[in-house]
Amino acid sequence: MGHSPATLRAAAVVQAAESAVVLVATVLVGIDAAAGRSYHQNSGIALTVIGVAAAAALALIAAGLARARRWSRTPALLTQLFIGIVGIYLLQGHRLDWGVPSIVLAVAGFAALLAPPSLRALTGTGQAPTEQTRTGPGPAEPGPGRPGGGTSRRRSARPGAE
Repeated sequence: MGHSPATLRAAAVVQAAESAVVLVATVLVGIDAAAGRSYHQNSGIALTVIGVAAAAALALIAAGLARARRWSRTPALLTQLFIGIVGIYLLQGHRLDWGVPSIVLAVAGFAALLAPPSLRALTGTGQAPTEQTRTGPGPAEPGPGRPGGGTSRRRSARPGAE
């Protein structure tokens, strides 16, 4: 985690906070289901299971961000989008206690993920080139189009044409 930029670590913290919020909401749904206050008992159980799985997935994405894993970029950006949309719906439903933190987390997550240091870390640009990419194929390694690059003739894409 020490080699990732501060903006990416901030994005990981935001992602982890979103995971915690989802887990808290899931626990509240589970309590309501256990107390019989759910619309239907089975739907409360299903929401609890789905919520736990979602919280675990968000935590996994946060860990990927903290380690600057490329695969974590798209799921993290989509998380911010969905959290922002849910936050808007919560605000429209006059649930400021859940809506305002959701919007704040989504905006902070987008800002941290789209900051140039985070983008460089997650796209792999700005990394030191390897020996192969810096120098290209060496003289002992004939490549395509070089003398000694192969004995086969170039063939036409049309069948029967040579």
